[in-house]
Amino acid sequence: MARNKHLAYKLRLAKAGKSKKSVPAWVIAKTKGDVRWSPTSRRNWRNRKLRA
Repeated sequence: MARNKHLAYKLRLAKAGKSKKSVPAWVIAKTKGDVRWSPTSRRNWRNRKLRA
């Protein structure tokens, strides 16, 4: 990957990094375990690439 990146690309990478957080505990409790993770938080840097 290039050292110098476009601003838009950096913003997309930052958004993907922020969205990787897990679901809060109160959401899991309120939904009785139905919602345990968001689809974006299941991404791993090795096995699923972004289309950024």
